[in-house]
This record gives sequence, structure tokens and C-alpha cells, in this order.
Amino acid sequence: MTAKANIMPIISKIYCSSSQVMLVVRKRPHVVNGGGFVVTNCSQKVVFKIEGCGVLGTKGELLVRDGDGDPLVLIRRKGGLVQALSIHRKWKGYAYNYEGFHKSVFSLKEPNSSCLVRNNAIRISTETTGSNKAWDFEIKGYFPDRDCSIVDSIGNVIAQIGVKKEIEELMAKKDLYHIEVKPGIDQAFVVGIIATLDHIYGESTHC
Repeated sequence: MTAKANIMPIISKIYCSSSQVMLVVRKRPHVVNGGGFVVTNCSQKVVFKIEGCGVLGTKGELLVRDGDGDPLVLIRRKGGLVQALSIHRKWKGYAYNYEGFHKSVFSLKEPNSSCLVRNNAIRISTETTGSNKAWDFEIKGYFPDRDCSIVDSIGNVIAQIGVKKEIEELMAKKDLYHIEVKPGIDQAFVVGIIATLDHIYGESTHC
């Protein structure tokens, strides 16, 4: 008998599955720079839509919508002199409710460097786990290679980004790749992190 997965909602428990989920990221075709991407499930149904600054008209801002187009998470890069002088650039994710985007659910720190090298850790803190740690998750590997994972503070992989070999041979791997989300993990949260990484590395959400 397999152990029941611990449900870990960060955006919402409706995006936490009791089994592993495979999601596919597809860059939106024929859009202006910063148009974003869509995320489908194994049935090729769109489950998330990510809008970048080319759609929103605001730099350093991303929006994750559900498959019906309703807003889920607004992600903003923090600005100002304090951020400019800091060793890290900070992104904040806000969940949507009936009052708008008010509830901060996660923050992500990227190294404040002119070039993101492979060794620099990108770390994520959440507001919902009740943890007193300095960070809850970090990125292992290198996102532009589509070979990385999101791991928790004790080293467990919660999501893996990769490319199937047959897909890699057919088309540019930047345009189509998959995310394996472990049981109990909030898929909307994982997609929000992927959207932020996409913007950090100057890809489909970046203007």
C-alpha cells in the first residue's frame, strides 16, 4: 500500500493532486515579444496561461491565469534603490481573491548580477508553510538548458523540468518542454516559479 501524499497548497489545494502530474509548456506562437506561454496537461487541455510584459504592458510583471482565463497569481519584481543595492533581486507572488491581488504567497530571490552563472542559487520562500527557515525551496540545475528541478530545503525534488528526447530532436527545446510535479505539490505555485525563471533568463515572458 502506497503512502498518501501530503497535500501542500500554496496557491490553492485544488491544484494539488494525489498522484504525480505531467505538464507541458508551450511557447505561444505568433505573439509579440513577452507574450508568454501556455501549460497543458496530458490530455492537451490548457490548465494555465502565463502572460508576460508584452501582453500586460508592464515590465517586471507576470500573470498566471487558469485554463478558463481567470487570474490566479500576479508576480512582480521588486524595485527601488534598496533592491538596486542588494545582492539579490526579489520577486513576489500574490494570490488572487475577491478583493484582488493582496495575499503574498511566495518570494523568489535571484542573484543580482549582470550574468546569471550556473552556480548561483535561486531560492524561494513561501508565506504559507509556517517555516522559520531562511528559504523553503531552491532551483537545482540550469533552467535555459531545460534540465533543472525545484527542491525543498531538505533536498526532496518537488518538480522536475526536462525535455523528452523525441521532442528535442523535432523542435527547439525552448518552445516545448515538460514539468513533472510530484504528488501533493501545488501545480499553480510550480508554474508561477517557472514563469519567473522564464522572465529572469530573458525568454518568452520577457520584453
